[in-house]
Amino acid sequence: MLVYKGPLMESTNVLTLYSDSAKLKFQLTGPLQQQFENGDIIYPKGVKLTFYSADGKKTVVNTMTAKYGKSDKAKSLYTMRGDVQVINIPQEQRMNTEELFFDTNKQRIYTDSAMFVKVTTPTEYLTGYGLTANQNFSRYRITRPEGIFAAPTAAPAPKPTK
Repeated sequence: MLVYKGPLMESTNVLTLYSDSAKLKFQLTGPLQQQFENGDIIYPKGVKLTFYSADGKKTVVNTMTAKYGKSDKAKSLYTMRGDVQVINIPQEQRMNTEELFFDTNKQRIYTDSAMFVKVTTPTEYLTGYGLTANQNFSRYRITRPEGIFAAPTAAPAPKPTK
């Protein structure tokens, strides 16, 4: 007996809005969505998540894009793979990696500790392995940073008084 394990439903040009307390939190777009019996959803042709400010004014705070995405319903976890980019618009920060996880319950994004990441800001270019951040990518930590870092300029020492 053959058991079908493919998608139960396919949708094209998907736009899904996620809200909480009547405030738009983020939207998901993708050219193809495949939904499976267990509730998991796959985006085999790419996915984009757009996050909005908490004030409900529909101001874009950051975006996450990838060539492939998967939503694990049981874990409330998105997995994004292939040329993953996270861009924080107000702080002009960009992160690039090959695999990223977004935990919707904890509202955080992270990579495996062995995953190479590159973060670009208006003043710095950081690289390393492993990253944990809040979902809007305004605060982040690289687990094993590497490369050249800009040290903050120190204020000149005060002159001695006579």
